[in-house]
Amino acid sequence: MIHMITGGERSGKSSYAQQLALEASNVPIYFATAKVWDNEFKERIRRHKTERDQRWQLIESEIEIFRCLPESGRTVVIDCITLWLTNLFSFYKSDKRQAFDEAKQEVNQLSAYPGNLFVVTNEIGVGVHAPHSTTRDFVELQGWTNQHLGKNADKVTLMVSGIPMTVK
Repeated sequence: MIHMITGGERSGKSSYAQQLALEASNVPIYFATAKVWDNEFKERIRRHKTERDQRWQLIESEIEIFRCLPESGRTVVIDCITLWLTNLFSFYKSDKRQAFDEAKQEVNQLSAYPGNLFVVTNEIGVGVHAPHSTTRDFVELQGWTNQHLGKNADKVTLMVSGIPMTVK
């Protein structure tokens, strides 16, 4: 089962995903995709870690998701697709097509996972049109990936100001 949780930055996506995971399992897994880019991001990751107690197991991977999941069907929060896409986009030297091909393959594999996946992502293309082509390319990559993930998800929730709204 894939439950996609999307919304803007600081909309409550991660907290909601963690709440759902704890309702589904006493020993959920937090799958972190973040890369430590700078000291500010290092602090953000530290804060995220303090939000989880001893019940949580941790998996960290910047590029691969499906191959790093436990084989048995477990309850996993994947946080987050946007940071993972940033890593892919960087890995493929800002080639949005290559990054999207990889993202589609990964999402297709996630659809076969025999557990509960709570997948956190961001809606970044809702604001102004970006002035730089690289930024526009990333916004397109995020949008395409969210569409593909949404089509493959069993449930989709949009977080607005900490309030979950059922989309699918």
